[in-house]
Amino acid sequence: MFSAKALKKLIWPLILEQILSITIGLADTIMVSSVGEAAVSGVSLVDMLNVLIINIFAALATGGAVVVAQLLGSKERERACDAAKQLYFVVTLISIGIATIVMLLREPLLRLLFGSTEPDVMQSALTYLTISIFSYPVLAIYNAGAALFRAQGNSNVSMMIAGLINIVNIVGNATMIYGFHTGVAGAALASMFARIVAAVVITILLFNPAHTVSLRRGTAFRPDNRLIRRILQIGVPNGLENSLFQLGRVLVVSIIALFGTTQIAANAVANNLDSIGIIPGQAINLAMITVVGQCIGAGDAEQARRMAKKLVKITYLILGSTCLLCMLFSPLVLRIYSLSPEALSLARILILIHNGSAILFWPISFTLTNALRAANDVRYPMFCAIASMMLLRLGGGYILAVQFGLGAIGIWIAMVADWICRAICFTTRFRGTKWLTFAPGLRQAAQNGSL
Repeated sequence: MFSAKALKKLIWPLILEQILSITIGLADTIMVSSVGEAAVSGVSLVDMLNVLIINIFAALATGGAVVVAQLLGSKERERACDAAKQLYFVVTLISIGIATIVMLLREPLLRLLFGSTEPDVMQSALTYLTISIFSYPVLAIYNAGAALFRAQGNSNVSMMIAGLINIVNIVGNATMIYGFHTGVAGAALASMFARIVAAVVITILLFNPAHTVSLRRGTAFRPDNRLIRRILQIGVPNGLENSLFQLGRVLVVSIIALFGTTQIAANAVANNLDSIGIIPGQAINLAMITVVGQCIGAGDAEQARRMAKKLVKITYLILGSTCLLCMLFSPLVLRIYSLSPEALSLARILILIHNGSAILFWPISFTLTNALRAANDVRYPMFCAIASMMLLRLGGGYILAVQFGLGAIGIWIAMVADWICRAICFTTRFRGTKWLTFAPGLRQAAQNGSL
């Protein structure tokens, strides 16, 4: 179903899209760093919380993408268009609910998670979060639209819109931060406006009936409980896993916050630069949903397994190269940041820990998982990921950071232990046939023992 040429056509735009997505965070952090370390620290703390929320939207979008990819694989195009409408309906309702809750609880939430931070850091975080909340619904809509284009194998659209977001965001940051001197508030307003533009553009494009999946095609819109249930059966466990994973990251940052602004800033900078190294992995994670999902929808278990292995190998090849480049050039890139020598030195150590370990463990810890999800096997990855996060990343991180006094370095060592545990769990699952028994198209084959 997917030739080498088709895979290249799908993957390379996704890699460029991920690069553009990462540069949004880099631009915010670099441009806000001119305001001071308190501003960088405040933005980084809220970004951890925002990513938690974004992961919920991305998980719901993944649920819709899996359903749409499977329907396309089984040649049910009109039904796939109906599923796209249901995804838009679901993410809009859920995002408005989440935005309302976070707005009402934003101050106590920040004080619960990061109460030990300095007052100026907390004020920056509160300002950035308050403005960011207004962008949650449009961010959810953009995620849904981008996932729908990827599910039909058209990754060029989401790539081009990612470029548009960057242009709007950077121009907005320059205007608000350097022109109007609005600091953290300006960075948040620029990001919000960029997200609004992206949501509007991608929705307009989805109304074009020429696309394989279009909001204009299919039956007239009305809530379809069967399709909504299929989307949520994948999206909710995936969302629970992703949100708890990100919550764990927020909690470990709250541990890092005990060691002062310098370590918070170093952790923020390292997170930004480490994201560059895993860009190929993030891109192929998205491609895995499309490729394996369509194979599963076509009822071809053997091709699903073969394509998953191929994509993991590609991830190792490209991700290994980018991680090595990040380690080599990090001393030069770190000079861009207006931070103290102590913060930059610590950031360099964290980058080496992350990228050196990612070369070995990241693809089978994260990319392989999406092959399971594309076949509707969502509960096993969820339970494994949550258990590993709680025991190793949180428990082990606290022991290494606080009890042994390693600070942020201890947290990142515990992170690597979490990756290793995930790699063992997911590789074991993939080698068997259980993960292929959850998709409707393969359930009968599993019962007949033909898998």
